[in-house]
Amino acid sequence: MVLACLLPSLVTLPMQFHSVSTGAPLSPATFGGIMVVSLLIGLLVVPLYAGYLQVVDAAERGLPVRARDVFKPYRQGEALRLIGYGLAMIVVYVALFGIVIAATGRGIGRWYAQALAAQASHQPPPTALPDGFGITVALLMLAGLFMMGFYAISLGQVALRGRSVFGAIGDGLVGALKNLLPLLVFALSAILVWIVVAIALAIAVLVLTLLAKLISPWLVFVVIVPFYIALFLAMFSVMFGVMYHLWRDVCDDDITSDMAPAIAA
Repeated sequence: MVLACLLPSLVTLPMQFHSVSTGAPLSPATFGGIMVVSLLIGLLVVPLYAGYLQVVDAAERGLPVRARDVFKPYRQGEALRLIGYGLAMIVVYVALFGIVIAATGRGIGRWYAQALAAQASHQPPPTALPDGFGITVALLMLAGLFMMGFYAISLGQVALRGRSVFGAIGDGLVGALKNLLPLLVFALSAILVWIVVAIALAIAVLVLTLLAKLISPWLVFVVIVPFYIALFLAMFSVMFGVMYHLWRDVCDDDITSDMAPAIAA
């Protein structure tokens, strides 16, 4: 599952490293190819996200579950519906981003294009920020917070409740709007937790650096690679756990109504 999610990066990173090492900017065709490949692989991974949520849901309910059940959407013929959901979500992301930029930061698009052109020609980026940059960043952060809840609820609906693509998107929209304040509180709490984790990681890196100087750099390599793998797996599990519990808290009424006949039987 994790390898499948990292596959877009594993495909595109060699091309980007080659561009950096040679000093030659990526051609428009190469850049477009990277974007298309990443998009296609990302869409193919969406059913695996749904399968992982189904595994989490089964584990929470005490049902028998296996690790390979993350591929169940492909085996049960649900992949096309989930890929369609992924396409619809891309449209929603682009539309929301475009609305924010068009409403508050029209100069940001030109500034970003200039920054990309400067990077391609190995020139320093523009130093002056465009007008409305601060309010645009604030609105984009708020939009990202909304999209986090929107994505968690809608993916849960399409993966766990069997909702149609547009039905799940509608549920996600309503659920995220109704729970925007709890999402804000959660985001602030997550920021505080991340600050603590970042401090702990900085201390760990400092200790490993001292060990590398005192003993051997290879010891640090042997220790740090499993550490980063474990950290990534933990973050991956926490992310999907948060998504699942957010969906369950918002859609608890639907779950209760569905479980009542089963309990009565």
